[in-house]
Amino acid sequence: MHAAMSDFVYAPPASDLDILHEDHELVFVNKPAGLLSVPGKGADLADCLIARLRLAFPEILLVHRLDLDTSGVMVFARTPHAQRHLGLQFEKRQTRKTYIARVQGLVAGRAGRVDLPLIVDWENRPRQRVCHATGRPAQTDWTLIRHEDDASRLRLSPVTGRSHQLRVHMLALGHPILGDPLYATGAALDHPRMMLHAQSLRLRHPDGGRGVTITTPVPF
Repeated sequence: MHAAMSDFVYAPPASDLDILHEDHELVFVNKPAGLLSVPGKGADLADCLIARLRLAFPEILLVHRLDLDTSGVMVFARTPHAQRHLGLQFEKRQTRKTYIARVQGLVAGRAGRVDLPLIVDWENRPRQRVCHATGRPAQTDWTLIRHEDDASRLRLSPVTGRSHQLRVHMLALGHPILGDPLYATGAALDHPRMMLHAQSLRLRHPDGGRGVTITTPVPF
């Protein structure tokens, strides 16, 4: 296991559920940083967002995930139909996710696209790495919001949905996400949380196909 994770202790926040929207097919929730989306292996990793949601919505079904250290908008299905409908939207890249990140250093330029294929770094799991030979295609669009001291606030829009995609792509740019326990080093690690937040999610509602956009404020 990577050195940054070897002394990892899971201490999920005790915060109440932050429901952003609910209806007969969907539940949108603001996941706090430090809470797993789904249970890990072992009783000590059982507390997670979907387990907490099931206390209020016993029928809840998983659609997608956010990393442990990422906060922000997640959608869950309340029916098998909604789960299938949303699953296809994610698979066909018909959803639109927007993240806000604070990264180390002053990013040059106003906007760009990172197009670097990713693969599991097997010797350092769960880390991922860029691999042009056998990696899966991955693209991330970024826009500079502003410089903040020796950091930059970016709007990130993943075109693909690879594991750790935004984190590895920002590292590859030379600007790791602040507080990232896997990919940041030195002063960039010295933050109370990883500075990555899923700000908005746009999708088509399973009942009728109308566009739905749910947003949540950035907590940093």
